[in-house]
Amino acid sequence: MATTATNKQVILRDYVTGFPKESDLIFTDSTIDLKIPAGSKTVLVKILYLSCDPYMRIRMGKPDPGTAALAQGYTPGEPINGFSVSKVIDSGHPDYKKGDLLWGLVGWGEYSVITPNFSHFKIQHTDVPLSYYTGLLGMPGMTAYAGFYEICAPKKGETVFVSAASGAVGQLVGQFAKIMGCYVVGSAGSKEKVDLLKNKFGFDEAFNYKEEQDLNAALKRCFPEGIDVYFENVGGKMLDAVLLNMKLHGRIAVCGMISQYNLEDQEGVHNLATVIYKRIRIQGFVVADYFDKYLKFLDFVLPYIREGKITYVEDVVEGLENGPSALLGLFHGKNVGKQLIVVARE
Repeated sequence: MATTATNKQVILRDYVTGFPKESDLIFTDSTIDLKIPAGSKTVLVKILYLSCDPYMRIRMGKPDPGTAALAQGYTPGEPINGFSVSKVIDSGHPDYKKGDLLWGLVGWGEYSVITPNFSHFKIQHTDVPLSYYTGLLGMPGMTAYAGFYEICAPKKGETVFVSAASGAVGQLVGQFAKIMGCYVVGSAGSKEKVDLLKNKFGFDEAFNYKEEQDLNAALKRCFPEGIDVYFENVGGKMLDAVLLNMKLHGRIAVCGMISQYNLEDQEGVHNLATVIYKRIRIQGFVVADYFDKYLKFLDFVLPYIREGKITYVEDVVEGLENGPSALLGLFHGKNVGKQLIVVARE
C-alpha cells in the first residue's frame, strides 16, 4: 500500500485588494505522507467537500487589526483554508480514528493535516446528505441559528427581513422565522433567487434589490408597519434603508456585509441616528463564539430536516480545479444557494 500521495493544494499568491481574481489563487502539487508520525496528536484527512464562504474574502487581504478578531488572515504562498467535510485517513489524536467523518477548518487541497480544536466536529448523523455539513448542518446553519435565536430573540408574529436571503445562511434564517410564526421578507439579486425565496423557502414576500430604484420605498411596501428583526448580510445602502424602516426596539443581527468586502473605501451609513430614536439594538457576531451550542442546534434542526420541514438548496461544483472560480463567484452573486465544491466522493 502506498505510504505517500500527491496532494494538489490551492495557494494564495499574494494579498488581495479590490475584487479577487482567479490568478490570485494558484495550484501547487506536493507530496503528503499518509501516516501520522508516532507521538503526534494531528489527524490526516481526505477532503470530500469544500465550503465557499464570503468571510474568506476578508482573510485574503493584508493583516488588519480590525478584522483579526473574525479569523486569522491567509499567508501568501500557503494554502487557503476553510470549512469542509472530510474523512480520517490516519490519526494520532485519541478522539479520531481511521474512517471517521468530520467537518471543520482544513487547508484547501485533496488532503490536509489538522490539529483538532473547537472548530472540528465529528459527524454522527449520516442519514442526511454529507454535503449538508458544509451548510445546513455546518457553519452556515450554526450562523443562522445563533444570529436569529440567540441575538434577535424573535417572537411569534414579528416581522423579519433577511438580506442576501437565498444564500447559505439567509435561506435558513427565513425558514427558521417561518417556523416561529413570523412574517418574512427577503432580498436577493435575481428573479431566479426571488422565485426560490417565495416558492421553495416559503418567504411571504421577496424583492430583487437590483431592480428597485429606491430601497426605502421597497421596504415600506413590504413592511408598512416596520421591521422588528433584520438579519444583516449585505451592509451599505441596504442597511441605511433598513434603519429608516425599523420598529421601536427592533433588533439587527450583523452577520456579514458582503457589499463592502471588496471596496477599498467602505460606504458610510447615514441613518444611524434612528438607532437612538427607535431604541434599536445592533449586534455583530461571529459564529465561532456559539460553537458550544452545536449539539443543541442539531437537536433542534435534525427533526425538521427529517420531516421535510426545512429545505436546503446547494450550488455544487465538481473538482478542486474549479474551486477558485466557485469561491470568487460569490462576490458577483453567481451562486444560487450554498456554494460548495466536491473534491472526492469517497
